[in-house]
Amino acid sequence: MDLLKMLVNNKIETIDHDAVLKAAAQRMRDRRIGSLIVTQRGQEVGIISETDLTRKAVAEGLNPEKAHVASIMSSPIISIEITESPERANDLMKEKGIRHLGITEQGRLIGIISVRDLLRYFKVYYDGIGSLKSKK
Repeated sequence: MDLLKMLVNNKIETIDHDAVLKAAAQRMRDRRIGSLIVTQRGQEVGIISETDLTRKAVAEGLNPEKAHVASIMSSPIISIEITESPERANDLMKEKGIRHLGITEQGRLIGIISVRDLLRYFKVYYDGIGSLKSKK
């Protein structure tokens, strides 16, 4: 069974590269998500996350009503194939220092997983098999 299929959020939220940062932050807030896929003429060109807003926009003093998403997005989108394991996804996120990972199927982006999704998986998996529980 492909475990990433159970974890992936298939509802990809997007924002145009020309949108201002305030619009991106509002969309993330309203949708209660931590990232948006950035598009340009219908093509996926990057990703913007809460971390990008904090570390790149706020830290640099960018005006959220004037600065565009493209100015701080991460590109290309780092991704992994749906057939990979959650452990491999976790390793890749750690290696790249990212909190959101694109999930592809035959090279086409089909969803996103976050660190939070992986934490839920590992909690259920390891609690379920009891291998990490201390014996008293």
